[in-house]
Amino acid sequence: MKMLINVAETVVADALRGMAAAHPELLVDVENRVIARRDAPVEGKVAIVSGGGSGHEPLHGGFVGHGMLSAACPGEVFTSPVPDQMVRAAAAVDSGAGVLFVVKNYTGDVLNFDMAAELAEDEGIQVAKVLVNDDVAVTDSLYTAGRRGTGATLFIEKIAGAAAEEGQPLERVEAIARQVNANARSFGVALSACATPAKGSPTFDLPPGELELGVGIHGEPGRERRAMMTSREIADFSVDAVLEDLQPSDPVLVLVNGMGATPLLELYGFNAEVQRVLTERGVPVARTLVGNYVTSLDMAGASVTVCQVDEEMLRLWDAPVSTAGLRWGM
Repeated sequence: MKMLINVAETVVADALRGMAAAHPELLVDVENRVIARRDAPVEGKVAIVSGGGSGHEPLHGGFVGHGMLSAACPGEVFTSPVPDQMVRAAAAVDSGAGVLFVVKNYTGDVLNFDMAAELAEDEGIQVAKVLVNDDVAVTDSLYTAGRRGTGATLFIEKIAGAAAEEGQPLERVEAIARQVNANARSFGVALSACATPAKGSPTFDLPPGELELGVGIHGEPGRERRAMMTSREIADFSVDAVLEDLQPSDPVLVLVNGMGATPLLELYGFNAEVQRVLTERGVPVARTLVGNYVTSLDMAGASVTVCQVDEEMLRLWDAPVSTAGLRWGM
């Protein structure tokens, strides 16, 4: 498959150099693989650090900035960052108010962030952690025990990030992050497989005319394969899977997320169907975000994330944010 790269071995480093050139408001350490706010550490502010394998951009590096992450640690493509990266990131952005690690539920990420938390605490950094496990498609997968972490990561990083920006203490920022995770559910659908730079070909076999219902962001299998469905049918299946598990009683945030290769024309059409299902099910929608935010390289497809919110969570969602991948209100 054709890719706009030099060689597979330098894909992440090349991307980080390009990010540094495009975003002077960030400190991008290409050698040590850490992306941080240039103004960090901010006195009295809880720092929020996340990370994961590259290939899901703008997650996580694209969400570093005012109102979201203090730092992000990009790993190799679909590979967890290492504990040394996370400790460097925490040390670079800790103001003394503590650091919250936002960890997607994948085995490598969990193990490495746990180790990093121990090492950071040995250096006198107070660390709290929140595990993102919002995917309702399957209980266990190739990459994790339990539910996978997907679109709710964006909601957590934005809402907890706003709380940290206000100067709320670590215990409260952690509690808000856990509340968001508990109130969020996701479901994804693949229309095509993705190709990693190292492999250069599709990472799994998805025959023409078929789709994968409940796919993971690394191409992990979902609930079932079916013949291609219409946008309306996919929305019915996906939203019902989310609502069956969440059963919201309050208004919700909605993320209609592209997996990397689905154009906005299709995503907005899919959003129309998602909104239709939510209306038919009597679920009030407070805010909607549509676009490619938690991607899987060049996978065609989409995911739906629904997060039940109270007035405080909605206020934090609406708070100003300025990052490479998300910005409003500044």
